[in-house]
Amino acid sequence: MNGNQGAPPRQTPLLWDDKRFHTWNFEMKRQFGAKVFKVMLDAGFTCPNRDGTIAAGGCTFCSARGSGDFAGRRRDDLVTQFNTVRDRQHLKWPEARYIGYFQAYTNTYAPVEELREYYEVILEQPGVVGLSIATRPDCLPPEVLDYLEELNSRTYLWVEMGLQTIHESTSRLINRAHDTDTYYRALEELRKRGIRTCAHIIYGLPGEDRDMMLATGDAVARMDVQGVKIHLLHLLKKTPMVRQYEEGLLRFLEKEEYVGLVVDTLERLPPSMIVHRLTGDAPRDLLVGPMWSLKKWEVLNAFDDELKRRDSWQGKFWTGGA
Repeated sequence: MNGNQGAPPRQTPLLWDDKRFHTWNFEMKRQFGAKVFKVMLDAGFTCPNRDGTIAAGGCTFCSARGSGDFAGRRRDDLVTQFNTVRDRQHLKWPEARYIGYFQAYTNTYAPVEELREYYEVILEQPGVVGLSIATRPDCLPPEVLDYLEELNSRTYLWVEMGLQTIHESTSRLINRAHDTDTYYRALEELRKRGIRTCAHIIYGLPGEDRDMMLATGDAVARMDVQGVKIHLLHLLKKTPMVRQYEEGLLRFLEKEEYVGLVVDTLERLPPSMIVHRLTGDAPRDLLVGPMWSLKKWEVLNAFDDELKRRDSWQGKFWTGGA
């Protein structure tokens, strides 16, 4: 059974240009009248569950680069990273504008003076229209929240937080090292300040069945978040999760299974929620599985095909209003 129950679905599809879900590209064109892409950066941060502050080893799925495998090179300064990544992506989109994306590790895990230095230098770069800052919900102390509120008043700002799952049993398995209530508290503080927030979730985590994954998606649908990233679990070499895989705690999702889960989730999301992504990338030389995920365009096309097959769209079964 798909979707929330209690109200009859619309009979005509919602469309965002030619897509049946509220895409990041659609929203950027609406906001800025042009293509906008994220320039992925590695500012040299770490995480409190890597450095021993609250735990060690990091989340079991996280790569040695702190999920910033496609960001700039850590040994380069931020402006050099920005120019390198921007120029590479400009080959595809020569007329685009940019959002500086602080992607690798936990990008609010430093004193405000240090954060200010990093963020402001990227905002000074020509063509930059905003920032997206990836972080953990336990790394947003009051002084950082106040600075983010200031940033939000003068640029287009997103804070991206890794929820991954609402299930505490899974959280322990993946060494997330914070509970779900911590996420809700951080979200409340961000939203009190009017800051756009994007929730990251992962489908395919150890021990989770279909109902558990969809429960996480349903929870995000009810949250006061403005965006979502749905990730397929990628198992990477030299991560702690490899041992969990070898112990039989992890089963790779099949392509059709993942596509179905994502489309089920899209049907339950409010139409206003911006979908930043529907799957993730993994370096080919590090990927253990699932190997079908390397054919990214086939996967993206499969979402479109399944929505059309169902004659469905984002929010078809959403019952919470516009």
